[in-house]
Amino acid sequence: MAPLEEKPTITQIEKVLYTAKAHTTGGRDGGASRTSDGHLEAKLSVPATSGTGTNPEQLFAVGWSACFLSAIKIVAARVKVRLPADLAVDAEVDLGTTGGGYLLQARLKVNLPGIEREVAQALVDGAHRECPYSKATHGTSTW
Repeated sequence: MAPLEEKPTITQIEKVLYTAKAHTTGGRDGGASRTSDGHLEAKLSVPATSGTGTNPEQLFAVGWSACFLSAIKIVAARVKVRLPADLAVDAEVDLGTTGGGYLLQARLKVNLPGIEREVAQALVDGAHRECPYSKATHGTSTW
């Protein structure tokens, strides 16, 4: 079998700051993943089954919501907006099918209590432009 070729991306990274490395065996149906540094080990299971592990959609939701929250902090610091202590981001990642193929869709729900609606929207819009996960999913997500 010929090696798989990567498709070119529009924007190339100029300087790599960090590379996450994970090793997965068995896939989402009873498999396992672990990071090269040993900080994360996860048993995997198919979503909405009685499996005891997590699934890739949950891992994506955790990663994107954490990254997006940090992006909000960066944007708020730039424009000198003080954020509430109970700032939170909830991510929902749907796995579905379209035309016989699998597809992901995702939503972020941001809780900025005590921040005026217009200011909150500007922070969210700025974070969406700042967050690498948002950039990676641009055009494929709702928020």
